Amino acid sequence: MKRRLLLLASAISATGCSVVGDRSGTEEPKFETIARTGELEIRHYAPRLAAETTARGTEEEARTAGFKVLAAFIFGANQGKREIAMTAPVTQASAEKIAMTVPVAAQPTSPGQWLIRFYMPSNYTADTLPVPNDPAIRIVTVPGETLAVLRFSDSRSAEAMAEKRTELLTALPATGWATAGDPVDMFYDPPWTLPSLRRNEVAVPVRKIRFQNI
Repeated sequence: MKRRLLLLASAISATGCSVVGDRSGTEEPKFETIARTGELEIRHYAPRLAAETTARGTEEEARTAGFKVLAAFIFGANQGKREIAMTAPVTQASAEKIAMTVPVAAQPTSPGQWLIRFYMPSNYTADTLPVPNDPAIRIVTVPGETLAVLRFSDSRSAEAMAEKRTELLTALPATGWATAGDPVDMFYDPPWTLPSLRRNEVAVPVRKIRFQNI
């Protein structure tokens, strides 16, 4: 219990967040907004460094389990016992290949494998980042990519996230952009943030559709 309380206190301090959703001072990966179409934002992200782990369980169980593993790493469970600043967002994606012809809302909420990522502060490189003690954590460079993003607040239950993924993919064909990968969920606030003040996003890699003259 004492360890959990210390971890919670460290998380509040590291994220600069509170119950009212203040994210001041929390670094986010830089991106360029290419376009806005309806409620969707098209962003281009440069390559970025991340710590990731694969967690098993239902969507929400895996999110919690993966967060704990990665939080321990940035709070000092690494070679050098160095604390690493928390950034946003924490991302979650299915670690199992998703057929894009299957409605996202129909994806199983039964136990599966999920990829959880923390993005590392920009002052680190793969050579200067402390090495995790836990072999379940991988340090990776996420390639640059263009994402279509839908932002929302309130619930981030498995059902709510599935609904928003469906909304994103349903809206995409009319925008001139096509999917180029599988959806990812992005969470910017800790669970204790007031729901109406949370920043949640669902995103999917995209490519520009090139129309041919007939």
